Amino acid sequence: MVLRRVRLVPVAARAGRAPAPAAPDGPVDVRIADGEVTAVAPHLDPRPGEPVLDAGGRWAVPGLWDRHVHLGQWAGTFGRLDLSTAGSAAAVLDLVRARLAAHPAGRPLLGFGFRDALWPDVPTLGALDAVAGATAVVLASGDVHSGWLSSAARALLGLPAGGPADDGLVREGPWFTALAKVPSLPGADAAAGYRQALADAAGRGVVGVVDVEFAANEREWPERIGQGLDLLRVRAGVYPDRLEAVLAAGLRTGDPLPGGAGLVTMGPLKIISDGALNTRTAHCRDAYPVPGDAGHPCGVQSVGPDELDRLLRRARQGRLAVALHAIGDAAVGLALDAFAATGARGSIEHAQLLTPADAARMARLGVVASVQPAHLLDDRDVAERVWPGRTGDAFPFRTLLDAGVPLALGSDAPVAPLDPWLAMAAAVHRSGDDRAPWHPEQQLSVAEALVASTDGQGTLGVGSRGDVVLLDADPLAPAATTAEAAAGLRAMPVAATVLGGRVTHDGH
Repeated sequence: MVLRRVRLVPVAARAGRAPAPAAPDGPVDVRIADGEVTAVAPHLDPRPGEPVLDAGGRWAVPGLWDRHVHLGQWAGTFGRLDLSTAGSAAAVLDLVRARLAAHPAGRPLLGFGFRDALWPDVPTLGALDAVAGATAVVLASGDVHSGWLSSAARALLGLPAGGPADDGLVREGPWFTALAKVPSLPGADAAAGYRQALADAAGRGVVGVVDVEFAANEREWPERIGQGLDLLRVRAGVYPDRLEAVLAAGLRTGDPLPGGAGLVTMGPLKIISDGALNTRTAHCRDAYPVPGDAGHPCGVQSVGPDELDRLLRRARQGRLAVALHAIGDAAVGLALDAFAATGARGSIEHAQLLTPADAARMARLGVVASVQPAHLLDDRDVAERVWPGRTGDAFPFRTLLDAGVPLALGSDAPVAPLDPWLAMAAAVHRSGDDRAPWHPEQQLSVAEALVASTDGQGTLGVGSRGDVVLLDADPLAPAATTAEAAAGLRAMPVAATVLGGRVTHDGH
């Protein structure tokens, strides 16, 4: 196809390393053939039968990527009870009670988004059972590291029954095991959720994701492509429980997966090495003032050093990249020890608390920081309470970038919406309300945030992927303040999204 009259936005291939290549001063035509840009010129004559999309002088950036999603969980949220506004356990129970009044009998009730770290009261199994009765109620926390489950839900998902003193929450490993069974519960319409999620992502200019859903992604994604769920490129992650099967199949990171129509490739080995901030289970060097798990005052190291070394060695032998979840500073340190000891390549996912010394170590090791800036909008108050005196090292984007660490932005959807413009805005302004930016010394520029959202593609040119986003505004337009810049990013109008020369969203 030919894109007529586009203004190319200058985008560096990597923030902090070199300036963005110069872009033409005025509109140009861009030809996409066989999935890549093959010509850029002031005017291109279309070939016979070649479709033309007139951009009318709109701005063009490389297709956007979200480098960390749980797409099945995100797709499921479109039909779940929204608990994100609940400020207490009692408020959650009120929302559940109201929904149950019109809920089909015999069908589980699924909710998502509660954050209990700052609640004035506590969840209990008895209180939820009193409201739920015989209905299986499964409520996932906003950080997806715990769930508040009724007794009927526990029985349905194969979890042990709770005792009299049970707070009703299932955390970390047992919760992840139960969560993987949720899509198979009665009443779920996974395909409808995926269609909506993919269309919504394309409407925001997203052309690709790294999917680390708790599933056999390398098998399920080609099946979805065959069902017409083909609006995004997908790098399919694998967890340790399927690692040996993937290695036995000879799948390596970057390999196209059969049946994926060129859209699905093998992704990284995903390892969850510690907990999360809101659950107070992220593994930290300092103890929490009020631990989320009384038996682990500094948080939970779910995968110990010996097992980390073993998994990273197996990944390196099998030529799999590693996406290693580490949120607390102690977990980040152990993760870097494992990368250094094994020579594995990949990323630390989240890296929400770490020292400048460990940022420098990440740079030396070539480890990518896969970060989710929108989390800080939800987490700043919790972090101030549970990481007292340490928040200057929280969500340290500037520290990482200045140390030479490659940044890749994402959402961790459903923990935050699958919206790269929201992620960029959070990285640039570090506030989601009327308060001043939280630790503004860690802000990124708009140009840096855009680079970290475009998968290293740089300014569109010959040889670029044929993945293009047309915008009704210049994302790099000067702004008087970071608040103004962030507001422009959050409201960025996406006119069209092109995936390999195919229009996946047309909003102009």
